[in-house]
Parts: sequence; structure tokens; C-alpha cells
Amino acid sequence: MDLDFGNIGALQINNKEELIVKENKYSRNKIIEKIEEKIKRMIDIIGGTCGIIVLVPMSICIWIANLINKDNGPIFYVANRIGKDGKNFKMYKFRSMVVAADEKLKEYLEQNPEAKIEYKKYKKLKQDPRITKVGEFIRKTSIDEFPQLINVLKGEMSLVGPRPYLPREKEEMANYYTYIIKCKPGITGLWQTAGRSKTTFEERLMMDTEYYYENNLKNDIKILCKTVKNVMKKEGAI
Repeated sequence: MDLDFGNIGALQINNKEELIVKENKYSRNKIIEKIEEKIKRMIDIIGGTCGIIVLVPMSICIWIANLINKDNGPIFYVANRIGKDGKNFKMYKFRSMVVAADEKLKEYLEQNPEAKIEYKKYKKLKQDPRITKVGEFIRKTSIDEFPQLINVLKGEMSLVGPRPYLPREKEEMANYYTYIIKCKPGITGLWQTAGRSKTTFEERLMMDTEYYYENNLKNDIKILCKTVKNVMKKEGAI
């Protein structure tokens, strides 16, 4: 299934004039937009409720798996993310990394210059030493993202939307930031369905900005369908 979001790779936003041109190109009927927002919220509530039912037994299984692997850390990982209108919120995930992962990352990057270059470009590492045994499995299958359904029910996130960015990434988001924060962050989105391990941070920003410009219910459904397909094939995961 191909998602028609225009020429994403060619999207460049360098000044206000370019932003205005892009905004005018994708202007939408406000009434239709409001109706689609209501429908999208209903889908979020239904999807979030169904997911929460699965979340409880899933949490127990992960807790047992961690104990077997002698990992006594917390099951959940809670961290600040940039939400709609730039408001920070607490995002939930199943913990897939060691405790104090941020400190370990800083130490690892200082000792490994090549990894530091990789992380600066992709904001992730192909071989991340912080990931636990259980974490490797739940990340590969996207199970680690399930607790974000709590954020969806709370109205802080949506099933589909831009990637939830870290507050420390705000400066690097540059002009893209203004438009990305006009949408609720999503559990899945263009970046996730495009094969997230292969995209740079700059490409993610372009995809998330393009999502804002072409945000509609039809494209959201396409993204959800492709997400399910990718998760089943373990490609790009959520």
C-alpha cells in the first residue's frame, strides 16, 4: 500500500515565505476538518480502550520475563515528550533499556566517536548497548509502544500523528517545530511506516511536517493499515 504524501524528500522549509506557500497549497475546508477531528478522536478512544484490555496481561508477562532475566527494574518507562501546541507531557512505554539509560548513552558516546556521529544523524543506534534481552524482543515486535494507549485515552496522543519528540530535540527541529506541534503526537505515523531504522533525523522532520500539511482521515487509515502490515512482517515496527 503506497501512501501518497507528495514528494516528501523534496520538502524543504527554510523561511516564512515557503511556509506560507505550503500552507496555502494544503488549505482545507474547516467544517470537514472539524468533523474528521471528531471521528479521529472516536477512533482513538475505541482503539485505546481495546488496547488497554490487552495491556494488563501483557504487563504481567513482561514483568515475569524481566524477573527470569534478573532484571528488577520498573516495567514502565516514563519520559517527557513534546505534545500538541508545544506542551510537554509524560509518555508511557514498556521499559526496553537498562535503568539510567540516558547516563549510559552519554558515557558510551563519549567513548565511541563513530557511535556519536551515528546518533547525531539518526538519533538512535543500530547496536544500542542499553537494550535489555526482553527489550530487544518487545522493540522488534513494537510491544514496547502499547502503554502509549494510555496517552491516547488521555487525549495527549493519537493513534496516528507525528513522532513524539524529546524536549532536548526542540532546537534541532528548527522551523519544522512550528508545524509539527500543531498535531497530536502519534503512536504511529509516516516515519514509522517508512522504515524508521533507515531514516535520518532530518528526514523524520520532513515526514512529520508533510503529515501536518496532508493530515486527513483517509491518510490516517492508510497509515494504520500499513503499520499493521509492517508489524506483522517486523519491518520498521511502530
